[in-house]
Amino acid sequence: HVQLVESGGGSVQAGESLRLSCTASAWTTSNGCMGWFRQASEKGREGVAAIDSGGGTSYADSVKGRFTISQDSAKNALYLQLNNLKTEDTAMYYCAARASDGCRWWHHLTWYFYWGQGTQVTVSA
Repeated sequence: HVQLVESGGGSVQAGESLRLSCTASAWTTSNGCMGWFRQASEKGREGVAAIDSGGGTSYADSVKGRFTISQDSAKNALYLQLNNLKTEDTAMYYCAARASDGCRWWHHLTWYFYWGQGTQVTVSA
């Protein structure tokens, strides 16, 4: 039974940084694709970034150059480094996983099998 647990969210000011973590049980990073999504109030859930078992990464245009996704296979953990945060980054952030060869459809919600419960990121001006 795969479980994903996010942590690291918080309230910061614009321009500051946060590091989100996602700890996986019954899952290893070599299994496939892991991604980060976010959902702002009254908006749909959107893909932020993904990483495949080989370390290949993908990003939404809105976060390129500011966010960095990474994983630690020894800890079965996924990370998202959020730098130069903006107020529009305020959202609940979720990690997701799918056993797959690559992250071809990484930005599609329904492509993932497993989801965490989310961690809130709030950025004030």
